[in-house]
Amino acid sequence: MLDYYPLTDRAIAQLLGQRLRALRLHRNRTQAELAAATTLSLGTLKALEAGKGKLESLIAVLRELGALEALDAFLPEPRLSPLDLARRQGRERHRASGRRQAYPEAHAPAGRQVVKGSDSGEDEPW
Repeated sequence: MLDYYPLTDRAIAQLLGQRLRALRLHRNRTQAELAAATTLSLGTLKALEAGKGKLESLIAVLRELGALEALDAFLPEPRLSPLDLARRQGRERHRASGRRQAYPEAHAPAGRQVVKGSDSGEDEPW
C-alpha cells in the first residue's frame, strides 16, 4: 500500500487521475466515448485524468465505468465503537468538538503533538 503522507496534494491528485485513466483503458473505452456517455465534456474528462476536476465529475465517470464500489475503499464510512454508540443513544453526530487534533503518530506534521486517547479511553483509529 502506498504511503500518501509524504506526497503533495497535487501528486496524489495526479496519481488518482492516472488510476482513473488506467481503469478507462482497462474497460476499453476512449475518452470521447466516456465523455459522451457521462455527458461531460472531453476537456473535463481529460482534466480528471490529469488530476483536476470536481467530485461530481469523478462520480459520473466511476458510475459509467461500473466502479462506484471504489468509493467505499476510497473513503469508508466511519465506524463508531460500541461505547460511542451507547453514549450517543442512536443520535447522529453533527459537529466536531474542536477540542483537539489527532494525527497518526508516523504522520504528525512537524511541531504537532500526537494526541492519544479519546473520551472513551481508547486510542483514536486514525
